[in-house]
Amino acid sequence: MANAQTRVGEQMRVGLCDATGLTDDALRFGAQLGVTSVRTGGWHLVPGAHQWEYEDLRAAAERVASHGLRLEAIENVPYEFYDKALLGLPGRDEQIEHYCATIRNMGRAGIPILGYHFMPNSVWRTPNRAGRGGARVTAFDLATVNATPYAEQRAFSVVADPVMDEIFAYAGEHAVSEEAMWANYEYFIRAVLPVAAEAGVRLALHPDDPPVASLGGIARIFKSPADFKRAYALAGDSPAWGLDLCLGCCSEMAGGAANVHEMIEFFAPKGRICYIHFRDVQGTVPNFAECFIGEGNYNPAEIVRLLKRTGFTGFLLDDHVPHMEDDTRWGHRGRAHAIGYMQGLLAMLDATEA
Repeated sequence: MANAQTRVGEQMRVGLCDATGLTDDALRFGAQLGVTSVRTGGWHLVPGAHQWEYEDLRAAAERVASHGLRLEAIENVPYEFYDKALLGLPGRDEQIEHYCATIRNMGRAGIPILGYHFMPNSVWRTPNRAGRGGARVTAFDLATVNATPYAEQRAFSVVADPVMDEIFAYAGEHAVSEEAMWANYEYFIRAVLPVAAEAGVRLALHPDDPPVASLGGIARIFKSPADFKRAYALAGDSPAWGLDLCLGCCSEMAGGAANVHEMIEFFAPKGRICYIHFRDVQGTVPNFAECFIGEGNYNPAEIVRLLKRTGFTGFLLDDHVPHMEDDTRWGHRGRAHAIGYMQGLLAMLDATEA
């Protein structure tokens, strides 16, 4: 498990949340901002109809290293890699075998973390809103969803992949209960965890976004701290089970900032937080909007102090950022703000606790 363990002497740090396919522009951007770690979105990056191959993964790690950075995580295989596993459909065993092959190939390539989620119909958002100074921010309003006919709810899912059309069609005819989703998760995680442990890869679970009971006929099972504690118990003592702790999703949960604190206090001392999406929202389910760091439900300075106190030594990431005026589609301006904010917090933490 050498790859999966925290490296000796490693400290909490800031990484780059790449969703561009590791372009030279994005990697230069990260290097210029002084980050050290990179997490990329796998669906943008690695070719393959059913799994990712070693050669492609190794090439991605080397591309990152050529800019003086380290590829520490890839997040989310394409939906067509495990949609049947998510829904418990025939063909899931074959998909899980391919998923295990991907895990082994990541281990060979020296990429220590595979982020994943268990949301068959993806992240949902209702129309954007105007945030601070007119910046465009994403939002969610359950009342808007409930007032929309099912046939039109497909537009709320942020994933454009055609397989999502098939998932919506299936869910329109077969409602998927919470009990069924838990059974699907248990089947999946029991199959992949031993492979990940042997390969030296940690599997980092992302919360549901938005964290509501059900959307589009499919139950959501990672919507509260209690859900994650249940998943942790299912994993037993496997060192391969961990979290991609999205603070924004936890803040979206009923109770707001209290969930962020609870998740960190429970999981960080156990070494189960692989990395963190450092973002926030204003409001909670059933109605919230994303925002700039520092104007949301939790106090960012309190959170970095709590992370250090509870022993977290992974990396913090920019995640969804408000779209600022004259920004690029990827959000260079918004990401620069988020990364600089986090770097400032860590510098102040080091100075005050030295």
